[in-house]
Amino acid sequence: MMYGYGLGSGFGFFGGFMMLIFWGLIIWAIIALVRGVSGGGCCGIGHGNGNGQKTDNAMNILKERYAKGEISKEDFEKMKKDLQ
Repeated sequence: MMYGYGLGSGFGFFGGFMMLIFWGLIIWAIIALVRGVSGGGCCGIGHGNGNGQKTDNAMNILKERYAKGEISKEDFEKMKKDLQ
């Protein structure tokens, strides 16, 4: 008789099921890590969707910088023209 060989090593169905969950979590963690490092996200968050979302975001950042006094009015107008 050969005990200790096979899926689960003596735990039967429960051990095999737990092993599948374990490897599933490992694969999920790797995918999440790769997406986080590459800047990818779910549902297009942080990425333009082709409808001007990137431009709107850039314009909001530009307005915020101008409001904080980080850039002059001339710089603001030039950058605004570049974005449009």
